[in-house]
Amino acid sequence: MVTADWPGVDPEWSRDIDVASTSAADGPGTVRRWHLLDNGAQLTRRGLTPAGTLLCVHGNPTWSYLWRSLLAAGSGPAHPWRVVAVDQLDMGFSERTGTFRRLEDRINDLGDLTAALGLDGPVVTVGHDWGGVISLGWAEAHPQQLAGVVLTNTAVHQPAGTPVPPALRLALHPAVHRWGTTTSDAFLRVTHALAHPPLAADVRRAFMAPYRGAGRRAGVGHFVADIPADASHPSFPALTRVAEGLRGLRTPALMLWGPRDPIFSDRYLKDLIGRLPDAKVHRFEGAGHLVAEDRDIAAPVFEWLAECVRANGDGLQRTAAPAGRSAGGPAAHPTLDLGSGPLKPGAGVPPLWAPLTELAAGPAAGDTAVAEMGTDGSIARSLSWRELEQNIAALAAGLQGAGVGPGSRVSLMVPPGVDLTVVLYACLRLGAVVVVADAGLGTRGLSRAVQGATPDFLIGIDKALAAAAVLGWSGRRISVRDLPAARRRLLAVETSLAALARRGAGLSPELPCQGPAPAPDAPAAVLFTSGSTGPAKGVLYTHRQLAAMRDTVAETLGIAPGARLVAGFAPFALLGPALGAVSVTPAMDVTVPRTLTASALADAAAAIDATVIFASPAALRNVLATRAGLSRAGHDALGRVELLLSAGAPVPEALLAEVQRLLPRASLHTPYGMTEALPVTDISLEQIRAAGADAAAGTVAGAGNGVCVGRPVRGARAAIIPLAADGTAPGNEPVTEAGVTGEILVSAPHVKDTYDRLWLTQRESVRTAGWHRTGDVGHLDAAGRLWVEGRLVHVVTAPGAVVTPVGAEQAIERLDDVGMAAIVGVGPSGTQAVVAVVETVPPVRRAGPAAPQLAGRVRDAARAAGVSVSAVLAVPSQPTDIRHNAKIDRSRLSRWATAVLAGGRPGTP
Repeated sequence: MVTADWPGVDPEWSRDIDVASTSAADGPGTVRRWHLLDNGAQLTRRGLTPAGTLLCVHGNPTWSYLWRSLLAAGSGPAHPWRVVAVDQLDMGFSERTGTFRRLEDRINDLGDLTAALGLDGPVVTVGHDWGGVISLGWAEAHPQQLAGVVLTNTAVHQPAGTPVPPALRLALHPAVHRWGTTTSDAFLRVTHALAHPPLAADVRRAFMAPYRGAGRRAGVGHFVADIPADASHPSFPALTRVAEGLRGLRTPALMLWGPRDPIFSDRYLKDLIGRLPDAKVHRFEGAGHLVAEDRDIAAPVFEWLAECVRANGDGLQRTAAPAGRSAGGPAAHPTLDLGSGPLKPGAGVPPLWAPLTELAAGPAAGDTAVAEMGTDGSIARSLSWRELEQNIAALAAGLQGAGVGPGSRVSLMVPPGVDLTVVLYACLRLGAVVVVADAGLGTRGLSRAVQGATPDFLIGIDKALAAAAVLGWSGRRISVRDLPAARRRLLAVETSLAALARRGAGLSPELPCQGPAPAPDAPAAVLFTSGSTGPAKGVLYTHRQLAAMRDTVAETLGIAPGARLVAGFAPFALLGPALGAVSVTPAMDVTVPRTLTASALADAAAAIDATVIFASPAALRNVLATRAGLSRAGHDALGRVELLLSAGAPVPEALLAEVQRLLPRASLHTPYGMTEALPVTDISLEQIRAAGADAAAGTVAGAGNGVCVGRPVRGARAAIIPLAADGTAPGNEPVTEAGVTGEILVSAPHVKDTYDRLWLTQRESVRTAGWHRTGDVGHLDAAGRLWVEGRLVHVVTAPGAVVTPVGAEQAIERLDDVGMAAIVGVGPSGTQAVVAVVETVPPVRRAGPAAPQLAGRVRDAARAAGVSVSAVLAVPSQPTDIRHNAKIDRSRLSRWATAVLAGGRPGTP
């Protein structure tokens, strides 16, 4: 028996076992010695009855040590499971056989071992790297014992015509292979270097322990050589059999993935999801190939196991595929028939585009539907309702001919305007899932989003296609416009929207677009959050939920067909046609809202005689800053606007009051919501003033401290999970009592379906049954109004107090020489110092400690709001999110303030 001091391993788990081999790689009567980490005896000694067995199979060049967190977690009373982590033959501390063992042999070897151990189920396999393939091969061969599968960064299929990952190509090269994998320990060191954060020195030594000396590394080299790079490889048939066998697997599956993996990228995850469409999937953003080292995988594995047990009564059992779901992919939809009759709404739910279709067939058919503004202040391009419908129908036909169909993921990298409107609605009508990751996420955020969504098609302008080529984004590429042949080859572009529309126009000349509508509960879109409090999350909406959002916006804000909308925020430009509203995008950089000028806004409003404007707070600030350049005609156009909407960040009353003078006839509204649900509440400027008066007079319990965002819209509800002393909201019982501060919960028909490939995030967001946990902090007042006080992650835990930031920030922002303010915590949780970071007007030349007079006024303002500020720092400008230019990155400011107050150079936050 092997015994050693391996960090995180209980020596009691280590054991050896002799196993009779039936592998073709061995002769008759051969017995092989295996090393395992097995907590079975420990569970028995502790009097714990295991719920089942986790059979954990490592890849190359790791060993059973990889699974130590599962062994530790499964050895206690909270969730006792026997965990058997194997060292494959020629690997770890198992026997060096002197034979070349191929994939088929290794699957057979694992079966020999489990037979010797007497594992009779329920067994859940856990695999990583090539251990994933081997574990799946065992799973398919032992259906009666199998209760589930867990996969971490592995692959079962190499797409035809695509090379194996560069790192493996190098390791397979004849000039490198033997030296890199066997003679030296280079392959091990390179693999260990893939950990994020880097492995601790003692952990790295433990991973190296079984492979000291070339004689101990032959298996490492054989494993690499057995990678089936193409169909000619001897192990290709075995790999294909495992891959195809997955389509018939009917047991629960969990995939935990590190997307920062140069070997098994997201394209392999996408393939696995296609084969196991009902699997729970979570991508740990920032984690890589060694995901079990980069993140805690034990907690999600045992949470998933507990869910499986609860779902099946008193134990795990095999499950059948859900009704309407094929073994090989997402829910089946009928093929779109472009000549079978008019589009029909599904199950009584009018599709998102219903108002558009009605207008195209009615008396307003020739009126402008969507327009783009030129830099000269005139309309550069527009379509009528009839033309919009015709273009959508033609492009839908062309896209279908190119392979876009139900369930296809289509990433749209097209600026708001005519082209984006046409392609968006064409894709939705086909039942494709549109992936909307806008440039407002920034290059890194956008790249993460696109790679995580793994689109089948990527439709974009030249700039987006160039980024796709450089950054290796997946998907067949379609340009917006026709490109020269050389440019098309350089960007690997197959065709263009223009060409597809021409082709489709010949197939479908009549209105409207033909064929059955997608099912209401079919996936429709993946929309990404702003990423202002961490990596942007993909939010999956169904057709039913998008339609519910449309109806809620229309009813809440009174936007009826015939309204004329200036969309200074990209998402609302897409919603316009669904509302039956004429929509125009002003001349601005839509990725930087604060580039919207008063003249550009007025030109757009004049072009369509606008009745509605949507603009972010940052856009409104710049509109006010540039209003001196407005012409009389511009003032007149803005003076005819009836409704202004602003959202995305808190909107100060003072800012709205200035906007009101510019738009004297408009009702100003600041609906509250999020990518996951919009709107949730609504409030007008008059109602904001009334709430402020209630707070000042103290006549309404709970009024004050934060931004009042109004009452829930029809069909929506709001509740609170109270804050604990440590600044978290650990409870699970919603309350609606006035004045109770905590995490805000919302419920509405238009709340998102799920987070895309973020099972853990989704699970946390819905752990209070019937509610979505927003991550925002606030309270309700006695009049039923919701007050937002900040984000849960930005709560400051000072000695004896839990401080939410927004109330004090608002008080500070009322000072004449302060623009945007942020309250952050510095120091350990529970003893944090409250620090105010202010953007000065005019801007200070250098960031650092505020001038004494300013600091005194800031402290006084915060004190009046009930917050004691320990230090005041000044910055030329606040770090804000790219999409809204309004959400302050308080986490970043906290890190910066910590360094400054510790004596570091201020630099730029």
